[in-house]
Amino acid sequence: MLPSHPAEPLADPVTPVPGDAVRAEPTLSVIICCYTERRRRSLDTAIAEVRAQLGPDDELIVVVDHNESLCADLAAAHPDAIVRANDGTRGLSDARNSGTAAAGGDVVVFIDDDACPVPGALAAVRARCTDRDVVAVGGAVAAQWDSPAPRWFPEEFGWVIGCDYRGLPGDGAAIRNPIGAAMAVRRDALTRIGGFSTRLGRRGTVPAGCEETLMGIDLRRRYPSSTLLRDITFGVTHAVTDDRARFGYFARRCYQEGRSKAILSELSGSGEALASERRYTTRVLPAGVWRHRRTPSRVGALVAGFVFTCAGYASGLARRGRGGSR
Repeated sequence: MLPSHPAEPLADPVTPVPGDAVRAEPTLSVIICCYTERRRRSLDTAIAEVRAQLGPDDELIVVVDHNESLCADLAAAHPDAIVRANDGTRGLSDARNSGTAAAGGDVVVFIDDDACPVPGALAAVRARCTDRDVVAVGGAVAAQWDSPAPRWFPEEFGWVIGCDYRGLPGDGAAIRNPIGAAMAVRRDALTRIGGFSTRLGRRGTVPAGCEETLMGIDLRRRYPSSTLLRDITFGVTHAVTDDRARFGYFARRCYQEGRSKAILSELSGSGEALASERRYTTRVLPAGVWRHRRTPSRVGALVAGFVFTCAGYASGLARRGRGGSR
């Protein structure tokens, strides 16, 4: 396991970017975290596609979050992969930390168990990470809806379903943090900042988040001359099941994102924690209201999503004020 977050002081501008020590073409450790048999079909598909893109010195690691029967089954079905249990706190953050601790590659690549890399995705990561100033890469995450997307669902809220959304930086642009379904980080850099915080992130069906945001903030603090960027050729398709197409899920996800943002602002300070969100709420959402003005249901979803997120943030601040935690 990685040490509890953070492992070392973050303000260390003299520490060189870890990529200075890696070979010209870095080796990859692709980590897929899973927890339920219900995603087994998509998981097997992702494993097959990752396997097809691995280089001779790369490795595939599958981390199972507190599900012994699934862990045993996957180990038997995929003997060429490293299958291990999350030996930390239940949830996605420590599952990722467990995978990182088992990894031997220069770069760890995280892909969701309901996502599948497109052809050339891992090659894009290798190409980007030959630049030693690049400490992390975020990919493009395309929604693959089980049924047609609801008419009321606005593109500005693609993050609700873990996918790209209107307002993201363009290809090659600097980003604060990647989307978790497709992200790559230099392994030693991730280890030095203590990995992912267990105070944040999804636990089972609780749709929380922001662990990738804190990771991005910590990387920039620890390695201020490094670059976190977006590369759309590092792409994945991300399954969106019908239960996530319901307005009830939309509302819950927005609320939990707000609560996660409150915790994030406590851990990192509200300036960096909410920097991207300020632009999103002052530019992207108002532009979205105008864009969807002829589709009242989307305008309503835009407004409702903003309100639910603010309510979650207020709830998180109040809970923090009472000395509570998630």
